[in-house]
Amino acid sequence: MKNYNRQLRNYWSIIFVCLLCPILLYAAVLVLPTHDDWASTTTPDFTPFFTKEHFLFYGYHWRPFDTWIGYIAGRNPRLLYPAFNHCLVVLGHTLCTLLLYRLLNMLGFRKTSVNITTFFFFITPATMATVLAVDSQNQVFSLIWSIVAFMAYTKIEKLKYVVWPLLIFIATLSKENGLMWALICPLLAYGFDIISWKTLKKDLFIGIIIIICYFVAIAILPKDITIHPEYTPGPLKVVKNFIKMGFSSFITVDYVYLLHAPKRNLLLAALTLILSAPFLCYMFLRKVSLYKQKKTICIILCMLIAVAPHLLTIFSMMHTYAGLPFVALLIANTTDEYKDNIKPIIASFLLFVLSAIMIDIHLWHESVESGLTGKRMAKEAVRKTGRPVKSVYLIMIEEDFTKLSSFCTIPYDAFGWGLAARYETDYKWPELICDTIVERTEDVYEKVSAMSRQVLQENSYDCVWVVDHENIDVHDNQAIHSVIHR
Repeated sequence: MKNYNRQLRNYWSIIFVCLLCPILLYAAVLVLPTHDDWASTTTPDFTPFFTKEHFLFYGYHWRPFDTWIGYIAGRNPRLLYPAFNHCLVVLGHTLCTLLLYRLLNMLGFRKTSVNITTFFFFITPATMATVLAVDSQNQVFSLIWSIVAFMAYTKIEKLKYVVWPLLIFIATLSKENGLMWALICPLLAYGFDIISWKTLKKDLFIGIIIIICYFVAIAILPKDITIHPEYTPGPLKVVKNFIKMGFSSFITVDYVYLLHAPKRNLLLAALTLILSAPFLCYMFLRKVSLYKQKKTICIILCMLIAVAPHLLTIFSMMHTYAGLPFVALLIANTTDEYKDNIKPIIASFLLFVLSAIMIDIHLWHESVESGLTGKRMAKEAVRKTGRPVKSVYLIMIEEDFTKLSSFCTIPYDAFGWGLAARYETDYKWPELICDTIVERTEDVYEKVSAMSRQVLQENSYDCVWVVDHENIDVHDNQAIHSVIHR
């Protein structure tokens, strides 16, 4: 009995993670694609496997694993999409949690700290934008390979400088955050006194060489890149992204209730913040002296390096995931300091867990609703069109509010700019969709009618789909004077 109790104390976080994984998997499979999910390379792909896009630089990124997933989903879209993607994400997140547990033990943290931190990483709402998304397995597996790379870096001796760069490269082929671990591995190892200052300088130089080699490879590979304006860096954008990163990583509150105007409920938002605040205060505010330690400074630097690609371009709640292992390390390091008075930490953590579960369930519900909105719109578009068409011109009337990450999407984003309709027709039609957004003004319906009439008179498209909130109107040459549903 004593041995059983000891095992339970040592591994309770792993037990709960394994018990919750099937529940999380079931919940995630119910989330349907929205927005970028319909346009990513993980969507069903029907091209031959041995093509440039499946192995070399493609679009914005060099992520062959994404295209392989899309190829697999394309073998049976109705069965595999998005279920296959969700399985990879949830199982990957679970594996990442188990690797974090192993990493924390390897770094010498106490069992209580390890368990609290591991369970924190698994259920914190900061992971939900990644865990519930359809196309985010690249983020999860990049972190998996990165943690494995760190373990190899600290444990392997003879082949260290072969295995470590190889694992960094594999992580990078999942997502570019993996490349940052070429610098993170030596810096984090130095913070925990695993390597010396001399070795740090040498290995940082090697890390820089690894990064340079990657960009040289990018430069010589065949590519056709059009940089979207959202990805262009700028000082103001970096400041905004830094603020977003800080709030999403270190403050646990229901951001849907707090920020999304149509769903705003400040009372419930305050409740989730009040429940989580004691634990977060214990972790990040009560032991400010820890921020002077080499270990803490290195952890924070590693976190900034990990999320740097997003800080310089675009940062959303999904991108928080790359920096969360270092938030976990900060929590483990702080919890260790309370070894003589752990009861308040445990009590506050239980309140945090309650807050996290409330937020997670709400975020999941909003994700499901967004996906269902897109599906309803796709079915309506197909039904009203009434026949297979080759080309569609999509006119979207601008919405009065913005989306919130992948949880609360704008209806035409949930519709995937018309791409969701292809799924409803088993990817048989339409072959071409051209979309545009018009400003919502007093005479917007007259403008849309004129645009629709012009497109149809020119015979350049078979029909016009007009998106007004969640409503779809279909105009074709037989109904060119149809009235837009208001």
